[in-house]
Amino acid sequence: MTAHGLLVAAPRSGSGKTTITLGLQRALVRRGLTVRGLKCGPDYIDPAFHAAATGAPSANLDSYAMSDGLLGRIAGEAARAADIVVAEGSMGLFDAVPGPEGHTGASADIAALTGWPVLLVVDVSGAAQSAAAVALGCKLYDPRIRVAGVILNKVASARHERLARQGMERIGLPVLGALPREASLILPERHLGLVQAGETADLHARLDALAEAVADALDLDAVAALAGETRLPALAGGGHPPLPAPGRRIALARDAAFSFVYPHVEAGWRAAGATLVPFSPLADEPPPEDCDACWLPGGYPELHAGRIAAAGRFLDGLRRFAETRPVHGECGGYMVLGRTLTDAEGAIHAMAGLLSVETSFARRKMNLGYRRAVLAAEGPLGPAGTVLTGHEFHYASIAAQGEDPPFATVSDPHGSPPAAAGSRRGHVTGSFFHAIAAAG
Repeated sequence: MTAHGLLVAAPRSGSGKTTITLGLQRALVRRGLTVRGLKCGPDYIDPAFHAAATGAPSANLDSYAMSDGLLGRIAGEAARAADIVVAEGSMGLFDAVPGPEGHTGASADIAALTGWPVLLVVDVSGAAQSAAAVALGCKLYDPRIRVAGVILNKVASARHERLARQGMERIGLPVLGALPREASLILPERHLGLVQAGETADLHARLDALAEAVADALDLDAVAALAGETRLPALAGGGHPPLPAPGRRIALARDAAFSFVYPHVEAGWRAAGATLVPFSPLADEPPPEDCDACWLPGGYPELHAGRIAAAGRFLDGLRRFAETRPVHGECGGYMVLGRTLTDAEGAIHAMAGLLSVETSFARRKMNLGYRRAVLAAEGPLGPAGTVLTGHEFHYASIAAQGEDPPFATVSDPHGSPPAAAGSRRGHVTGSFFHAIAAAG
């Protein structure tokens, strides 16, 4: 049996959809339902919160970077293992980049693909009946999807709620509940967004408090009844691993400094027969010698640069490993493979020196968006010319590129000319690019 699902979305970022999604997921679990969460778009952090809220794995659905087959496989696996799927949108419901119909990165693409109704979170602070005009625009903007109900968020008073409800009644959208403007319902943040689930103090107490607030404010029976039948696209091309496995036994750095690995990528590697062997650079652990590839994912190495620089067993073991076997670093992992990393206070820390790049967090500049990478040479992610879809999200800058040739040429969806990106030397490759899937 395939579970019904719904998509929690909003007209814009900052409307409160993450906290409401987590509270809803947890509240439904407390009712005895098996709930699976999914996250639209490129996001490492929210799926980990979904997993904590539901007690079950979460994953990403990315209409820009993934084929219909891969999207169908991920959605289908979640729906077949649950009583209900509660997916979370990203940014505004229709925010997108240039791309083919249905593959623009918009959350609306996922609602259209899966058939899940949209539960719209509307921040009504600073408005009352006028909020209904925004909701009406969302209802009518895209005929592929169905906005089936509204949650009013950041309500100031009983009178404010009454006026906002009157507006929604006028446009024929049912209000499933209303939540107050309450600081205790906001999850902590850090310099790149939410603190990770594993670092959030008293996480389960916070999730229970969110669940209680949502259960008090929402009609949970009506929300569950709103969920729609899950439609899954044909799995043409969906049976292949999203990314080629870089080895049969993959040493995977995993701790507070290295944590950004997509669940669907790990699942794809395992399905292809690979074994993932975690190790902790922050605990001064080297890559296990019985592995044939090493993967340093993104994360927050800039917050731990001193500890990494002092981790002699890790750095020496990584250098020995790289003499004979492939090592790849994404974003934060790329920074650690370089010569130096300058932290936010301007202190320079020696890194592995396996690549010539020098990076700095002292000169902050946001780099954010989807990317397509074409590999410049054969490596752990495929032969030269392999095309990968993914994204970048970092504030670090390159202080010196050094002499190494590029890992890939990278372009964005907005028509900018392709540019050389990353570095490669011997068995070692890396870049700021986070790979999501191989292009079909």
